[in-house]
Amino acid sequence: MDFELVPIQFNKILQSKNYTVFILGTQEKQFAIYTSPCTGQNLQMHFAEQIKPRPYTYDLMNSAFNGFNINLLQIVITDVQDTLYFARLFIEQESDGLRNILEIDARPSDCLTLALANDIPVYCTRDVFDHTIPIDE
Repeated sequence: MDFELVPIQFNKILQSKNYTVFILGTQEKQFAIYTSPCTGQNLQMHFAEQIKPRPYTYDLMNSAFNGFNINLLQIVITDVQDTLYFARLFIEQESDGLRNILEIDARPSDCLTLALANDIPVYCTRDVFDHTIPIDE
């Protein structure tokens, strides 16, 4: 990637019957990404360390990554069009002394869930950060 990355932090995750909202940003500016209510419910179960009846998508992905000795590196929010965000997941795998880094297109909700579950950094491009609509807390 040949552009400036802005490190962002999770401020809050809010849950309602109709949606989950991630409040992200820096001390300078906060913005919101909305997703399905299932995302918030899954995260609540993860943080409460509740036993799940079946694995969720991020559990499946984590199992596959672990099984293939793949490390999650970072999440980058790469674009915003109207209120629709786009993200990339960066992973690495070493094989035969070579370090392979892959960039995977993914939904921000999946990326943010993986970031929280695996404690990996989240960034957005400067262009995205500048185009987000700030929220008042």
